[in-house]
Amino acid sequence: MSGLPFTKYHWNRLDKGATVVVTLTTAANVRLMDSSNFTSYKNGRAHKHFGGLVKTSPFRLTVPRSGSWYLTVDLMGLKATKVRSSVAVEPPALHVAKSSPPQSLSGIRHERPPVVPDDDGETWDVFVSHASEDKASVAEPLAIALRERGLKVWLDKTELRIGDSLRRKIDYGLAHSAFGIVVLSSSFFAKGWPQYELDGIIGLSVNGDQRMLPIWHEISRDEIAKLSPSLVDKIARNTAVDTIAEIAEEIFAVVSEATTTTTPL
Repeated sequence: MSGLPFTKYHWNRLDKGATVVVTLTTAANVRLMDSSNFTSYKNGRAHKHFGGLVKTSPFRLTVPRSGSWYLTVDLMGLKATKVRSSVAVEPPALHVAKSSPPQSLSGIRHERPPVVPDDDGETWDVFVSHASEDKASVAEPLAIALRERGLKVWLDKTELRIGDSLRRKIDYGLAHSAFGIVVLSSSFFAKGWPQYELDGIIGLSVNGDQRMLPIWHEISRDEIAKLSPSLVDKIARNTAVDTIAEIAEEIFAVVSEATTTTTPL
C-alpha cells in the first residue's frame, strides 16, 4: 500500500473517551491509529486500527486510550477516485451526576482521629458493635464487605478468644479503632454488653477521639427516640432502605476520605 494517497489527521493528544466525528462525501476507509501503527500503515506494512469501511457519515469513533492519534481516509479497494473529508473531536462525556442521598454518612466531612497502636503496632479502621442476633444478617456481611474494600475491621467473632475478658477486649477494640459502627436494633437495646460498647463509642466521639457511624436495623425512628433520644438526630443508614453493599461502600468512603487530625507540638 506504499504510495497510496490518503488524507491524514493528527492529534498530539486525545483523551480516552473522546469522540472523533468524521464526515465524508462518499464511502471511504477510515482508520484511527496510534503512532506506531500509522508508521506501519503509511509504509505498506501490516497494522492495527479502529474503524474500517465507512458508507454513511457522520461516522463516530471513540478514542480507546489517551495519547497521540492519527486518523486516515483512503479509497483502497473502492471505485471512487476522490473523497473530501472533515473531522471534528468531541470531548469525553462527563460522568453521570448522582444526587446525594438524604441523611448520608458521607455527606459530612469526618476527621480521622489519631489512633494509638496496640503493643504489636496494630490499629483498626472500624469497630463493629452489635447484638448477637444481628451478627449473621448485618455484622458479619458488613465486616466482610468492608474487608474486601481494604479496611481493617474489629469484630468480636474474629478478635475474641477463649478466656478473654469481654469488657477488656471491648475496651481494647474501641481504644485502637478510628471509627465505631453501631448496629442499632431492638435486640441491641435489649442487651447489656452492646450498650456498654455504645456508651464507650459515644464517649470517645464526644471527646473527638472516634466517630460513630450508626446503622438502623429493623427498628423505627420512634423506637430509637424512646430507647435513646440522643441517637435520633444522628445521621444513619437503614438496612430497610440500603443494602449491606451500599452501606459498606459509604462507610468505606467516609473512612477513606477522612482527614487525620494532628496534635500541635
